[in-house]
Amino acid sequence: MSVVGDICRKITTLQSTQIELLENITANIGLMADLAHAQVTVYAKASDNNFVVILSQVKPHTSFIQRKPSLLGSTVHIAEEPLVARTFVSGQSICGQREWALGMWMEMRTYPIFDNDDDIIAVISFEASSDEVRAEGHGILVESAYMLQAILRERSNRKLFRPLSASDGILVIDEKGQIIFANSAATSIFKVLGVSHIVGRRFYDRHVDMRLVQKAIRSKEPSEVEVEAGGMTLVQRVIPIVSDAGLVARVVVIVANVTEIKKKEKELLIKAAVIQEIHHRVKNNLQTIASLLRLQARRTKSQPVKAALRESVNRILSISVVHEFLSQQDAEFIDVAEVARNILDMVIQNMLEPDFNLQTIFNGNTVILASEKASSLALVINELIQNSIEHGFIGRREGMIGVDIATLEKTYQVDIYDNGIGLPDGFSPQNSNSLGLQIVRTLIEDDLGGSFQLYANNGTHACITIPREVEGGK
Repeated sequence: MSVVGDICRKITTLQSTQIELLENITANIGLMADLAHAQVTVYAKASDNNFVVILSQVKPHTSFIQRKPSLLGSTVHIAEEPLVARTFVSGQSICGQREWALGMWMEMRTYPIFDNDDDIIAVISFEASSDEVRAEGHGILVESAYMLQAILRERSNRKLFRPLSASDGILVIDEKGQIIFANSAATSIFKVLGVSHIVGRRFYDRHVDMRLVQKAIRSKEPSEVEVEAGGMTLVQRVIPIVSDAGLVARVVVIVANVTEIKKKEKELLIKAAVIQEIHHRVKNNLQTIASLLRLQARRTKSQPVKAALRESVNRILSISVVHEFLSQQDAEFIDVAEVARNILDMVIQNMLEPDFNLQTIFNGNTVILASEKASSLALVINELIQNSIEHGFIGRREGMIGVDIATLEKTYQVDIYDNGIGLPDGFSPQNSNSLGLQIVRTLIEDDLGGSFQLYANNGTHACITIPREVEGGK
């Protein structure tokens, strides 16, 4: 249920078909306000006929209107809105003034809104400053904006009826095909295209070349197209207004110059592609280094050297996992849960003995970190899983390793645990000379600003806590 529908059902006696009609109109009322360069308000009779209720109220993006508190859903005594009252009675458009604020007057024009049985169900008003009203062509814009409600009541294509921006060009074409209004933005665009004095021309003149308008008039349907012309990228939106007789009474043409936007989009796409290619090459280079270290490990006869080289290979590959993710997406943010899952599989593949039966458990919420932080956490996860496989199951042929990643109110928490033999008696992580644990502590405390705990709990349990930050919109 829309806000308009909710208000109507609570405060008015309007029927469901009438309410639906008003919902359709007010859903696109922003376009009407922008086209008219005026604040638009829709009034309906309240259940008590001495009052009217405000169903919708929208300020334009195309003109300055002094801010006032929103009156949406409020009731106003009919005597306080004389122009609205007269339109409800006469069914005619009324033009006058109203006091916007103490000593400040606005020009106001009201129009009736009829249902399909020609009964007045609402009044729509357009309010603008005196300077705006005196501007050339303002009356044409307001009249065209009001005429739009005749097609908005039947349409549902919100995209084509989206609001305007202050830089959009606006053209209005009458039923004879003559351009009767062009704002300064439209005049400037067509001047670049070699068409001066656009007002007064016919849209089918060869110099104007508005084939999209011809198509819209034939189909009587709004349409939109992006074209390249005069070194510019233009988005043309054409909205034909069809009369009750089935004839096109007026056409509104909106032209937006999106040249700079498209240029920046292209530059961003190229930049993203280059960055992704760099990450791809870094990943390949890291994997090449890992392959060279593997070759070196095969050639040495020293078991401690083999073990050290194998650990180095896994550290390098854990960083390459992050770059692999970055090479497949256009954002510099990483889902840590996906990285951790890949590292767990990678370490098991590279370090596990063929006859060892290992069960893995993974529970991971989505945690998004910037790439540099994700790289540090990837190294930490690699070291802890590697330590668990290397030292946690001595003398055993089976075991379990688990990884849990959770998002708490102020922190992210990563738990890595196993059901192995646990920590040696008297073991102190703070006093350990293990290079792996030194790497873990340095990365967590210095790079990630977090904390680290390692303790025995039916095996070994490592708990990493990282403060949450506003990164990647998370």
